[in-house]
Amino acid sequence: MLESFLLGIIVATSLAVATFFMRFWIQSKDVLFLAFAIAFAIEGLNRIRFLFIDKPSEGSASIYLVRLFAFIIILSAIVWKNRSQSK
Repeated sequence: MLESFLLGIIVATSLAVATFFMRFWIQSKDVLFLAFAIAFAIEGLNRIRFLFIDKPSEGSASIYLVRLFAFIIILSAIVWKNRSQSK
């Protein structure tokens, strides 16, 4: 029961942070804010998946692949932003 409650807190904060980054992206149109918003939303939705798995394991390959995808989005935005500024 406590584990589900704490997981809910993580989901809520991840989605709240995604909302803040989305608001900053709307104001500034900076692609880095958009990347962070998408990454936090993916992480929040990934945590929701834990609620429907009988015995969730942090070491599961599918969980790490979703996290890897979120981090690749952020890294891609960093590289894209640095390349566009150097020209």
